[in-house]
Amino acid sequence: MDHVLEVNDKTGRKIRLTKKQWSHIRRNHPNVENSDEILKTIQEPDKIIIDERESVKNLYKYFKHKQQKSKFLKVIVKYLNGDGFVLSAYYLRDIK
Repeated sequence: MDHVLEVNDKTGRKIRLTKKQWSHIRRNHPNVENSDEILKTIQEPDKIIIDERESVKNLYKYFKHKQQKSKFLKVIVKYLNGDGFVLSAYYLRDIK
């Protein structure tokens, strides 16, 4: 198994978080502590912003339990041939 999680998004498309991307997230964004937050954001985002220029969807979810100032988790998903792949995930103060 070369992925950490596999889940369907709101539209039923399969989204994968690979071990390589999970390592990137943990190394560069250590406040994303577990993949469950990414899973919840993919399944039930509070907001979706499509970036057609980059061919990605930015999924946002508010997490109240966080102690830091940044409370919105942004998950960036790229779709290829009907399936999606998490490129990155990190916390923001506000949705931009």
